[in-house]
Amino acid sequence: MIEPLVFRGPEGSITVTTGALTRLVAHAAQTVDGARVRRPKRAVEVTWEEGRASVSVGLSARHGVSLPELARSVQERVAGAVAGVSGLEVERVDIEIDEIA
Repeated sequence: MIEPLVFRGPEGSITVTTGALTRLVAHAAQTVDGARVRRPKRAVEVTWEEGRASVSVGLSARHGVSLPELARSVQERVAGAVAGVSGLEVERVDIEIDEIA
């Protein structure tokens, strides 16, 4: 995501910065037991267009955790957090597990 997310209304505008959305996604992902976002600035990407968002998250997973279950849980948490804060429809949340620790 390059540009901040801006909501304009009759009372003024609200700007959500790239950093704020990155931290939101990283926090939501890390609320799932066994998931960790090692470098949020590099591992999280949020894009949007016409009221729809797509998210990509790189994770470190704890050894012994079911990876498909972990990924599905992270997808659900991240989609819920982004939709709840932004009002955007979340089309997809792509998960890349790049480390098992």
